[in-house]
Amino acid sequence: MSARNPPAHSPVKIEPLGRIHDRAAFSCGSDELDTYLRERASQEARKQISASFVLVEDGDNSVIGYYSLSATRILLDDLPEKTAKKLPRYPDVPATLLGRLAVDMHHKGMEYGEVLLVDALRRSFQAATDVASYAVVVDSKDDQARLFYEHYGFIVFPDHALRVFLPMQTIARLFV
Repeated sequence: MSARNPPAHSPVKIEPLGRIHDRAAFSCGSDELDTYLRERASQEARKQISASFVLVEDGDNSVIGYYSLSATRILLDDLPEKTAKKLPRYPDVPATLLGRLAVDMHHKGMEYGEVLLVDALRRSFQAATDVASYAVVVDSKDDQARLFYEHYGFIVFPDHALRVFLPMQTIARLFV
């Protein structure tokens, strides 16, 4: 994975979710992800539970894709033993949760998932300079989603087949 710009075929931008964004037509094929964007993402942002970011075309407020970020923790015992040995012996370490990532079905196959992922990793890395975070964690919704993240270097937790993480030190190599 490289920290590259969005695909050249469409001028797009990623920005914080706001009232101007048209979420009604968004459909990624998962009712849970669609409902989250339409009904809960704004509420969670107002309550400081999570922050959602949307991918839109310049001049159009229809959502092409989105992701959400929030704080979480990783239990040291959940990490691979080789990784855990390198960390302080606290019961857990801080992390950033990439809670949702979805692309509208009409835009699948256009590399927008990667664009959203790179942006989420960039924002997570930038935030980690002010508030420590060991890794970005994802609880994949299924095996297909887990394979998407593994393709970009995420590591599967030994006892949680759908949970993956990417250490911030690895992410740093993308952006420095």
